Amino acid sequence: MMRRARQAAGAVVVLSLSACGSGGQARETTLNVYAASSLQVPFEEIAEEFEAAHSGVDVQLNFAGSSDLAAQIRAGAPAEVFASANKATMEQIAAEQLLASEPRPFATNVLTIAVAEGNPLGIESLASLAEPTVSVVLCAPQVPCGSAAGDVQELTGVSLTPVSEESSVTDVLGKVSSGQADAGLVYVTDAAAAAGSVDSVPFDAAAQAANVYPIAVTGTGGDLAADFVDLVTGVQGQRVLAAHGFGKPGR
Repeated sequence: MMRRARQAAGAVVVLSLSACGSGGQARETTLNVYAASSLQVPFEEIAEEFEAAHSGVDVQLNFAGSSDLAAQIRAGAPAEVFASANKATMEQIAAEQLLASEPRPFATNVLTIAVAEGNPLGIESLASLAEPTVSVVLCAPQVPCGSAAGDVQELTGVSLTPVSEESSVTDVLGKVSSGQADAGLVYVTDAAAAAGSVDSVPFDAAAQAANVYPIAVTGTGGDLAADFVDLVTGVQGQRVLAAHGFGKPGR
């Protein structure tokens, strides 16, 4: 059975596995997959497909901001697969010789404006977020969604002053859906998954600042990790990702 370990304030998540059943039954093999928060829904589906095809394998999923996951890997967390929401974070891990395979691009994602359900302020564009009466929340600049937010501001000449900067797109959505902010820049996939809690306002410049998602086997990974990467980048994985709004991988 797949298990999910969610973000824990940047702390290293220690994952353990007990024997499956008792009385001499085989012990399960665990595969630890660390993935960006925006990948939660499709990766849960992909992990289920992987377990169905690999008897006795338990996929443990740890979702957090890409920068937080990278910090956990540096600290010795037992990640075997790492899927980042941008190339830069993966390149840092590769430069530190913490990967066992070349990163492979597997998806793209773009930003959209998340607003309260019904869009009560009538926000129509990125420029609307610069109005002094609109409270905006963004991802921090050092995380992929924050880097993309910086790119769209540079492309459009619109300068935003956030009331807070968050470590993941999930946290940005939480601020908007809870009413702590009027709007936020999030990935289109996360806004779609949160339909019913927030509405989405697309803007043209988003496509020019698309994030490319890479995946790789880490230094602690082996054949199972490589098989998981193959599933994500193959036909089945791409079908699941496309169903949840992710674009085709950049090359």
